[in-house]
Amino acid sequence: MGRRNISMMRLGRCVAFLAAAAFLLPFTILLMVADQQYHLTYNSKRVFYQESDFYKINGTYYAPTFVITTPTLSRTQYLYENGTHEEGLLTRDKFMEVNARMEARREFLRSECSRLGLDSSSRKAYAWEYLINRQYHVIWCNIFKAASTSWMYNFNLMANYTAAFLDKTKEVPLELARRKYARPTVEMIKKAQPDSITFLIVRHPLERLASAYNDKIVHAWPKSFHDKMGQRIIKKYRKQLSKAQPIPTERYPVFEEFVAYVLDERKAKRALDMHWTPYTDFCTPCKFNFDVIIKFETLDEDQRFLIQLARLQDVVKPEWRNSGKGTNTLHNISHLYSRLKKSQLDGLYKLYRYDFQLFNYTIDSYYEIVQEDESSNHG
Repeated sequence: MGRRNISMMRLGRCVAFLAAAAFLLPFTILLMVADQQYHLTYNSKRVFYQESDFYKINGTYYAPTFVITTPTLSRTQYLYENGTHEEGLLTRDKFMEVNARMEARREFLRSECSRLGLDSSSRKAYAWEYLINRQYHVIWCNIFKAASTSWMYNFNLMANYTAAFLDKTKEVPLELARRKYARPTVEMIKKAQPDSITFLIVRHPLERLASAYNDKIVHAWPKSFHDKMGQRIIKKYRKQLSKAQPIPTERYPVFEEFVAYVLDERKAKRALDMHWTPYTDFCTPCKFNFDVIIKFETLDEDQRFLIQLARLQDVVKPEWRNSGKGTNTLHNISHLYSRLKKSQLDGLYKLYRYDFQLFNYTIDSYYEIVQEDESSNHG
């Protein structure tokens, strides 16, 4: 009886061990898999993600490729082993700094959209200038004259055009892109957004206008669309200049003539050229959720943040490409606006009011350099 009891006890222990093993094995495997993911090699450096990393869409936080739930880590961690990082990528501290900047910009945009009533259901959303890349899960609203050349190149790379082809081709980058990226509908954008990063790039409205003028009007190709536009502007506006000023001799419209044309086109409710249309008109940023708002003033850091966030570093590089001609230094921009009358600057602010308000730009310094209107001088 004693031996039998011992055998039964041993059998019971074996059964209990096997039952425990069967119960614990799945958890052990999960822990091993999680540990392997946690130490995933990322460009020869380890990078750790957690739930609620990086960006939030419709109440859910997404991290590229995989998620690790680690409640002891704070939100938006982006840690590199021993504090090191791959060349060209942002350090952990810098990434966190830029992320905080993005959160502030998103919150400011939401607040202004609500304050101005631009998020109302009665307002129409426009999808015409958006590009959706489903392979890399990024959505971009293309604002012309705001790093658009660089990011059109990047989106063409993401569409599997080779760099060698893009560097030598004479075809227009936008036309190449539209062969790969169909013009989306509003519904297409909203359907793609939950697992994508949506971004746009903005710059000071008056700097953008000056850049468009310099590129498309001053340096227009002979007999091109913009060259012909320039000739029409000269014909209509050159004789309207004040008699107190010498008549310009430039073969292209001077800046005050160009501005007079733009403001008259807006007043007549005619469609403006895409290079100086207010970007709130065709991106309608209050009708879509933007995860990343890049500003021209912090372009280098912001686009590195985006590339890192979307895991695009093996596809695109944060290099600067500019198809424009001539220079656009702050000195040259100031010189251009010093030619304007105060009333023209008033008109430009009215035209770009939402661009100023939604993205926290100011026009105050420009009023210090424009000329008083003739009626003011005689008042």
